[in-house]
Amino acid sequence: MIASIKLGNDIIKIDLSRPLDISIPLRHGNKNVSAWYADPPRIEPNREGDFVGSVDQGASINFNDIYFNPHAHGTHTECLGHITERKYSVNQLVDRYFFKARLITIAPEKVGDDLVMSKKQLERNLKGEIPEALVVRTLPNTKDKLSRQYSHTNPPYFTEEAMLFLVNEGIQHLLVDLPSVDKEKDEGALLAHRAFWGLGQTLRTQATITEFIYVSHKIKDGLYMLDLQFAPFENDASPSRPVLYQIL
Repeated sequence: MIASIKLGNDIIKIDLSRPLDISIPLRHGNKNVSAWYADPPRIEPNREGDFVGSVDQGASINFNDIYFNPHAHGTHTECLGHITERKYSVNQLVDRYFFKARLITIAPEKVGDDLVMSKKQLERNLKGEIPEALVVRTLPNTKDKLSRQYSHTNPPYFTEEAMLFLVNEGIQHLLVDLPSVDKEKDEGALLAHRAFWGLGQTLRTQATITEFIYVSHKIKDGLYMLDLQFAPFENDASPSRPVLYQIL
């Protein structure tokens, strides 16, 4: 299933039969990845009177209710409505889903008690080649990212200077394997989010941040085509399934 995509004056070919899924699946219970002090997600049979929506409990169908928070419980894509008084829906603002993307791997720098992604690191890894979408894999890249409990752990984050660099370079879609681009406990400053979406400047209404991805070490750094798909929820954020395709 070879597809040819025209980008400017270039023709890019990808194999649609070889997707590289970089999302984390949502599962019931405390083995699901989690952050922001939220209770674990629940996937359980619907109950109405004597009805229990489970075949193994006598129903003819499985009919589950799902309770989760998109920001706290897995891969999600968010828009500037995440931090604005005005209500913006990611489902309304994003109207295109394929983008040329670059995957880079960064070992966060130690600054005091924190680990950060700096402007210098981004400059060194991008080397002047700036696509629409940037996928950032952090080190160490262990499989426990699929189930890690991030609350009260002060995960790595992006400095404001680093985020302003990405904005100035034209990055529209940022994907990270962290629960947030900002420091966990920053008293609501949200410097990286505010910089990325242009608060106080020109609002970047079509820019998105996707958090809680997981990029296997088998996927090499470089250029890809990104299919950024998310559930059509009318909300500032929605569970998403970003998929990379290697450029042939």
